[in-house]
Amino acid sequence: MEKILCSVIVPMYNEEEVITETYTRLTKVMDGIGENYEIIFINDGSRDNTGAIIREFCKNNKRIKMIDFARNFGHQIAITAGMDYAAGECMVIIDGDLQDPPELIPDMIKIWRDGYDVVYGKRKSRQGETFFKKITAKAYYRILRGLTNVDIPVDTGDFRLIDRKVSEALKQLPERSRYVRGLMSWVGFKQTAIEFERSERFAGETKYPLKKMLKLAMDGIMSFSYKPLKLASYIGAILSGISFLYLIIVVIQKLFFPETSQSGWTSLIAVSLFFNGIILLMLGIIGEYIGRIYEEAKGRPLYIISELKNMEERIGPRYKTKQNTSPD
Repeated sequence: MEKILCSVIVPMYNEEEVITETYTRLTKVMDGIGENYEIIFINDGSRDNTGAIIREFCKNNKRIKMIDFARNFGHQIAITAGMDYAAGECMVIIDGDLQDPPELIPDMIKIWRDGYDVVYGKRKSRQGETFFKKITAKAYYRILRGLTNVDIPVDTGDFRLIDRKVSEALKQLPERSRYVRGLMSWVGFKQTAIEFERSERFAGETKYPLKKMLKLAMDGIMSFSYKPLKLASYIGAILSGISFLYLIIVVIQKLFFPETSQSGWTSLIAVSLFFNGIILLMLGIIGEYIGRIYEEAKGRPLYIISELKNMEERIGPRYKTKQNTSPD
């Protein structure tokens, strides 16, 4: 196989409205580099015509590759599959909605050639997003940084260039609740930022609604910090101390000031509900960690591939045998 300088990894889910423009801009940028490249589209179980459009690209351009999932496995898993099958000396991860500018890739490659192993995009602004999303994203990254000992850069997404040795290191990390940008910080290597203005979506609707954003945030916190578990211990100790003090006050009141002692059913119920709520909250946190242990223990593959295009000779590193391919 001819040596490939750069693999561009593009996860796609129901992006038929934008995929042609994504393909046009990416190929224009990569053709301008003057080096051999490949663009790997990962069809993450799309229910629209995204897969059919990618197949047409593959027919007309052998530099376009396709990984077609058997179902939707999620954005972070799609990125992982792209890295597993990429053949480039370096790899660029970019979303297909064109919020991250493909035109920045040549600058990333230049910085990589200067000796950096990871060049991550840092957002100076976020156009086309609500105030709520901007403020919560800003708060989340800073909370995450405070909870973990891993230096995860703030105001960054998955848009970045990585060296092949970083990809090889990531292949040794098999966890299923993946937070890829955090894993890339965890493995280390020489990293630097490149700033850019993040545009609004070219077309279509976001594939990361609030529910998915919350799950990703939870993955980030629980994959890199056990402080929520310690928080349960701290709150339990504090509440136990308060309860003990309150018990002493009640006993003293009953023994020495019986005339002030009243039934207090309302306050009793309120205190009981408060303490029960705290207990359930702590059990929920513990349950999240136990659930993740259960997911890891099952040992299922991260993803199942239905079809590969234009990469018939490659063997996925997470599989013992070559994936089946279907004719064009």
